[in-house]
Amino acid sequence: MDKQPSANAPPGIMSIPSNSNYIFLPFVYFLPADLIAKCPTLRKLPRKIREVIYDDGWQTVVESDQFLSEIMDAGAALAFPHFGFGGWKEHYTGYCPVWKLSYAIPLWCRLLDTEIGWNLQALINIPSTQSIPFFTPEYIAEIMSRVVKRGIGEEGWQPILDIVREMPCDKDFEKQNTNVRKDFLRKWYHTRSKKVKTVSLEKCLEDDEGGIYYIPDKRQNIEATVIAKDFSERFFAALPERDREILQLRHDGFTYAEIADRLGYANHSGVIKRMKVIEKQFKQFQKEQ
Repeated sequence: MDKQPSANAPPGIMSIPSNSNYIFLPFVYFLPADLIAKCPTLRKLPRKIREVIYDDGWQTVVESDQFLSEIMDAGAALAFPHFGFGGWKEHYTGYCPVWKLSYAIPLWCRLLDTEIGWNLQALINIPSTQSIPFFTPEYIAEIMSRVVKRGIGEEGWQPILDIVREMPCDKDFEKQNTNVRKDFLRKWYHTRSKKVKTVSLEKCLEDDEGGIYYIPDKRQNIEATVIAKDFSERFFAALPERDREILQLRHDGFTYAEIADRLGYANHSGVIKRMKVIEKQFKQFQKEQ
C-alpha cells in the first residue's frame, strides 16, 4: 500500500487504494466493546490509529483475510437487527436474502461516514497520544438503525424485504430449535389453527388423477383448487411464461432443485417462493372470475 500522503487528500491522511482493507478501519473503531472482544484479530488492533496506519506489522494484519472476515461478520451482526426480522443473524442461513444483505460492509462504511462523518480523516484528527474511545451501545444501535434505513432506501431493497418477510422459506433458517424457527414452522404448516388442513401443492401436482388437469372438490385447500380444470386452463394461460414452466415441470415430476437448475435459479428456495406467489395470484384470479 502506498503510505505517502496524497496531494489531493486532507492533511494527515494517506492515499489508500479502494480495494484496501484500510477503508474498513473506521467501522472497526465504531464496533462496541463487547462485540470487538469476540474478534481475535480486531481486538488486538491498537486504539491509536497512527500505530495501525504507519506500522508495517499492523499493515499485514489489516490486509489479511482474517481481518476482512471478522469485520464482515461484525458488521453483519450490527446491521441485521435493523432489517426488522425476528431473531439474530445466526438463526438464518446464507440462503436468506436478508442474511446476505447484512454483509454489505462497504455500504455500511460509506453510510456511516454520511451519517456522522466517521471516516479515516476523523480518526487521523484524533491526537496521536489519545486512544480512540468506544461509543456507547445505545449510540451505536441508534446510528446503525439510521444507516440501515438509509441503505434500504438508497438501494431499493424494501420490496425484496417485504417479499422475504411475507414468504419465508425453510432453507432460510438454521436447523436450530429457536423461537424464530418455531414461528416459521407454525405458519408453514398452519399449526396455529386446529381447523386448518393443509394439502400441499406438490402432492396435488404429483397426483395420479390428472395433475393440473384434475378437477378436485372446490372446497379443498387453495393448493388443490389451483390445479382444478374449471380454472386451470384460463389461469395457466394468464401466468407469465416462467411460472407456467415451473407448474408444468412440477406436474412432470421434477423436484424443486431440478427445476431451479433447469430455469437458472440460484437454488430451489426461489422456485418454492414462486409457487407461493402463484397461489396468491390464483386467489386473486378467483375473485375476478
